[in-house]
Amino acid sequence: MAVYTAVPAEALDAFLKGYDVGELVSAKGIAEGVSNSNFLIETSRARFILTLYERRIDLAELPFFIALMEHLAAAGLPVPQPIRDRSGGALQQVEGRTACLIEYLPGVSVSRPTPAQARSVGAALARLHLASSGFAPTRRNALSLPWWQETAAELGAGLDSIEAGLAAKVQAALARIAPHWPTGLPSGTIHADLFPDNVLMLGSKVTGLIDFYFACTDSFAYDLAVLHAAWVFPDDGMAPLPEHEAALLHGYDSIRPLESAERAALPLLAQGASLRFLLSRAQDWLAPHSDALVTRKDPLPYARRLDHYAAS
Repeated sequence: MAVYTAVPAEALDAFLKGYDVGELVSAKGIAEGVSNSNFLIETSRARFILTLYERRIDLAELPFFIALMEHLAAAGLPVPQPIRDRSGGALQQVEGRTACLIEYLPGVSVSRPTPAQARSVGAALARLHLASSGFAPTRRNALSLPWWQETAAELGAGLDSIEAGLAAKVQAALARIAPHWPTGLPSGTIHADLFPDNVLMLGSKVTGLIDFYFACTDSFAYDLAVLHAAWVFPDDGMAPLPEHEAALLHGYDSIRPLESAERAALPLLAQGASLRFLLSRAQDWLAPHSDALVTRKDPLPYARRLDHYAAS
């Protein structure tokens, strides 16, 4: 989440008149994240999240994300429902941007998860994978191996301005990963970005799985590798926390036991997950949007995760 486009109160008020949600009381921009503009909206009836779609999203694919969120919510997962307007549509225009009003869910995003929270999110991801097996639409993972190769070439030596030797490290990782990238693993619709800031919790209970705009069709084990990289390391990314690691994997296995091929592929999948976030963060680091209310994220902790997984 972030804010790239300012929205005047008058525009918000006009937008909300298309919905049966009450009158505008307040609105606040949300700074976390890197891809879209997001606002916490309070009306005379309830709270909502307003998302304006800005970056890394093909607007033609929005119906896929909307349908997925509705499918998962109907399956009983803690996923926010997109709010339909008075004419039954899920998308409108705000300040020249395509926009969606989304149900607000209670809970907070934790910055330093506990082992119990890691276990709960592992189980929640497994439930998501089981529920997504009944979701028919598909979407290519646009941020997989071909994108890593293209982005590494695009950033080139600029990576060394972040840290000396980073460009060579990325190229070495691609040389390791590309010839051996796993295929044929159990697959379906995955979240692909289930970081702590995309999970809402009350204590150790998961109350919300949010921000599905990188969701795609890919292997479930890759999604678990993304989750592992995001949840079991300290902020510096130097080495995983053993209790968190064991809890997360136990939580996932308790709902959807991994097949032997998935378990064997995890170290390489985790290298790929680390490279994906290293590169997207480096891209934002080298070309920041100075006019946005946005938190820029350091790519180097993912370079350290990459080192760890490569040595596994």
